[in-house]
Amino acid sequence: LFPVIDREGRIKPAILAIIEEALSANVEEIGVIIQSADRGIFEDFLHTPPGIENFNKLSRANQEYSQYILELGSRVTFITQDIQDGFGHAVFRAREWVNGEPFLLLLGDHLYESDGESACARQLMDVYERCNTSVVGLKVSPAEDIRHFGVVAGIWEREDFILTATEIAEKPELEYAREKLQVDGLPENHYLTLFGQYILKPQIFDYLEENISHNIRERGEFQLTSCIDRLRREDGLAGCLIKGKAFDIGNPEAYLR
Repeated sequence: LFPVIDREGRIKPAILAIIEEALSANVEEIGVIIQSADRGIFEDFLHTPPGIENFNKLSRANQEYSQYILELGSRVTFITQDIQDGFGHAVFRAREWVNGEPFLLLLGDHLYESDGESACARQLMDVYERCNTSVVGLKVSPAEDIRHFGVVAGIWEREDFILTATEIAEKPELEYAREKLQVDGLPENHYLTLFGQYILKPQIFDYLEENISHNIRERGEFQLTSCIDRLRREDGLAGCLIKGKAFDIGNPEAYLR
């Protein structure tokens, strides 16, 4: 719910920018994973029209924008995660809602900015439609940053932006990355890291369920990256080098940018 200013100069909560990013990829429905205690805030913003007395005070442009928000909200379902038990656990909460279909996953604390005409999520969708396999967005990161990200190794397949993934490691040690996670064509001491956008096939939920039911944790939580690596081994995984930037707005510097 952090306020951000978009390219048109309009102030909005980050979640709205993330929903708009998802819609740019032509998804049909959106699930937002929240805590039960926060439902009222989200319902008020996305599902509840302003009172008529307030609506009438808005300019014509803002009345239209109010209707636009409600139209977006009609495509949003709220999914609750009351115990924050890791990224993988949060994603697992959407299993029933996803209902056995491939799904686009975006992070709730990231903003995405394309460097071209095609939105970042749309770039990912294009690769999914070409490859018909799960896809992770990628970016190039210097060695000193990889302790913050999942790192992907693989073989370039097409035009140096589509990769067949051969390994994913969550926040690896630099020594391991130098030995196992180098990718041809990158600058020295740079690696491919996760961008924060994914298109995943629904069997990911089977792997998450197995970890949760057997209490298999990493760094005390149920993680997603190891399950994506299993998906890679059993069904294949493509990487898409995104032409754009991702901003982790939990980081003050990135939020400012």
